[in-house]
Amino acid sequence: MIRLATIHDVDEAEKIYDEVLDYEAEHGTTTNWVKGKYPTRKTAEKALAAGTYYVGEDENGRIFGTVNLNHIQPAEYGNIPWKMEGEGEEVLVVHTLCVRPEYRGKGCAKEFMAFAENLAKEKGCTVIRLDTWEGNEPAKKMYPSLGYRLAGDTLFFFEQVIWETLVCYEKQMK
Repeated sequence: MIRLATIHDVDEAEKIYDEVLDYEAEHGTTTNWVKGKYPTRKTAEKALAAGTYYVGEDENGRIFGTVNLNHIQPAEYGNIPWKMEGEGEEVLVVHTLCVRPEYRGKGCAKEFMAFAENLAKEKGCTVIRLDTWEGNEPAKKMYPSLGYRLAGDTLFFFEQVIWETLVCYEKQMK
């Protein structure tokens, strides 16, 4: 189940970020995130304050992941040749989709994306846009399998933390 996060979820979100980054330190990164820089507790708190932060819970009520769903398109999106029309609140943007390592491969990211698509339709959005690090092979396979179109890639100064190339995807909402 995906639901809007509450202040009580922030501690768990911080733990999830740390678990993911610790796992990647041992097994290789798919996110290119930097521990202590992004994502952090402040990442969760900012999205929570904006009312755009969501958590996924398993059947036992344990949080398996988090995502921020808003209308904020990074400036670098201006470098992408988007094919699907949409501006401002017509565009739902997926940020910081994060799943605990022990839940990977169990459909949790797909559950978040299905939720995002339903939310976009409820809000009257015409398109969903998102980006992922160029080295995130699982995400680069998942998004097209869910009907997302590769729109292009560009260099980002991601969260003013790291220069990296991010690959961008879009999907039309009907």
